[in-house]
Amino acid sequence: MFEKILSSYTRLFAVWVIAGGLIAYLWPAPFVRLDKQCVNWLFALTMFGIGAVLQVDDFRRIVQRPMIVLIGTITQYTLMPLTAYAIANVLDLDPQLAVGLILTAAAPGAMSSSVVSYVAKADLAYSVSLTTVSTLLAPVATPGLTWLLARSALEVPVMDMLVEVLLLVIVPLAAGFVIRRFFAKRVERISAIFPAISVTFIVLICSRTIAANRANLLGMSAMLLGIGVLMNLIGLFGGYLIAWVSRMDVAQRRSLAIEGGMQNAGLGAVLASQHFTDRAAMPAAAFVFICIITASLLAAYWQRNQPVPVAAAK
Repeated sequence: MFEKILSSYTRLFAVWVIAGGLIAYLWPAPFVRLDKQCVNWLFALTMFGIGAVLQVDDFRRIVQRPMIVLIGTITQYTLMPLTAYAIANVLDLDPQLAVGLILTAAAPGAMSSSVVSYVAKADLAYSVSLTTVSTLLAPVATPGLTWLLARSALEVPVMDMLVEVLLLVIVPLAAGFVIRRFFAKRVERISAIFPAISVTFIVLICSRTIAANRANLLGMSAMLLGIGVLMNLIGLFGGYLIAWVSRMDVAQRRSLAIEGGMQNAGLGAVLASQHFTDRAAMPAAAFVFICIITASLLAAYWQRNQPVPVAAAK
C-alpha cells in the first residue's frame, strides 16, 4: 500500500512541479531562504537517491547495446545545445539569458525522464542507460559545451563548473550505487522511497529558482516560455526522428524522444545560479516546467498505445 502511494506520488511529478512553482511565486519567502549551499546539498541527495536505485544490469546494457547508447548520447549532447545556440544568436538574447539557455541545453538527461519513460511504456532500461551515460559525461560535456557555445557571450568558469558537477553529480551518484551494491536487500526494501525523495528535492530546487526570480518572471515569461516550448518540441521530435532513422524499435524511439526533450534543468539552475546570476537560471526554471508538462502529456498519450517491438538497432 505504501509503495503504491509513493509510486503514484512519483508519477504525478508534473503536478508537484506546477504546484511548487505557483506556491513559490505567490509566497516566495520560504523558498528564498534556501541558500545556494542548501540547494547544492538537496541536489547531491537527489543524485544519491538515483544512484541507490540503479543496478548492475542497468550498466550491463551499455556494454550489450553500445550502438544505440552511443546514438542516444550524441543526440543528447548535440541536438539541444546546438538548438539553444542557434536560438540565442538569432534572437540576440541578453548574455545572461543566453549562457543560461545554453547551459540548460548542455545539461545531462533529466532524472525524471525514467519515470516519464515508464509511464509512456517506453524502454525504461534504455532511458536509464542514456541518463546514466550522459550524467557520467556531464563533468566534461556540460562545462565544455557551455564554454564552446557561450564563450562569446560570457566568460565561462570551466574548471569551477567541472568541480561542481563532480561534487553534485558523480560523487553522490557513485555513493548511492555503492550502497546499493553492498546492501542490496536492505536497499530493495526501501527502494520505492528514493524516486519520491528525488522528486521532492527537484521540486524544491525548481521552486527556489522561481521564488528567487519572482520580480523578473512576469516580464520575461512570455519570451522564455516561447523559447522553451520551441526547444522542447525540437528535442522531442528530433529525438524520435533520430531513433526512427537509426531503426530502433518503437519503445526505444519513445525513450530517445523523451531523453532528447528533457534536460536536467535542476542541474542547469544550480550551476547557472552558482556561477552566474539568478537571472541566468531563469531559462532553466522555465524549461523545467515546459519539458515535464509536454513529456507528461506525451506519455499519457503513448500510455494508451502499447508499442510493438521491431528489429532493434545493431
